[in-house]
Amino acid sequence: HLKRYFLMGGLPEAVARWVNERDSGQIDSILYAIIQAYEHDFAKHPEPREYPKLIQIWRSIPSQLAKENKKFFYQLVREGARAREYEDALHYLVSSDVVTKVSRCTKPALPLSAYEDLSAFKLYTADVALLRRLAQLDNSAFLHPSRLFTEFKGAFTETYILQSLSASFPASLRYWTSSDNRYEVDFLLQYKDMVIPIEVKAETNISSPSLKAIKRLHGEDFPLRVRYSLQNLKLDGDILNIPLFMADWSERLIKLALEKAL
Repeated sequence: HLKRYFLMGGLPEAVARWVNERDSGQIDSILYAIIQAYEHDFAKHPEPREYPKLIQIWRSIPSQLAKENKKFFYQLVREGARAREYEDALHYLVSSDVVTKVSRCTKPALPLSAYEDLSAFKLYTADVALLRRLAQLDNSAFLHPSRLFTEFKGAFTETYILQSLSASFPASLRYWTSSDNRYEVDFLLQYKDMVIPIEVKAETNISSPSLKAIKRLHGEDFPLRVRYSLQNLKLDGDILNIPLFMADWSERLIKLALEKAL
């Protein structure tokens, strides 16, 4: 079911077509039409000169997320590109909810917004299936499970988790890297009066050096750490493992874990 969701995403038109037709080819046609509609809307920007920049940022997202370090690099948008040239176009995409911007925090402390590094961020599509279609990954790849989680696995899985978390915790997500960039925690969640580090794993291998590092460096600040993976639901000390397919239950599961009710 998780692979099927990666295939069709959560956009109403795509979901409705899958429910009625069960035709993955039609899903691809719908997703392509949605992407075309987005790009057509870019042309309506009040400043015509921004249109190429909007397209360039939008189409660079798959290559941005394909890197091990998913930080957004303007050089992948256009050789020689600079942040100040693209800041208006980027703001337009984010404010239109076409993309989701996750900023880096220099310190995982409350409030997260006070520790944002404005020069470092990751950029995701608002829907995981749009990422697949934008990356021109054919739906036939989903017939080969071993390949699905080998190529581009991190990008799909992070986008999926972000999509789910954003519905429950809007505007409260950041990410963290250590000062030497050796460790990265995929997301930081500001939840009530605490910060919860979140790591996303696309496999059953749940080695979590970054969760260990952030605990070592800022241990007293985290009553709970969360890891999404293909493993079963369990609370191991202060690490809550949530199966990927249960991502939409995150808010409830986090609350139960904090109450030690799992």
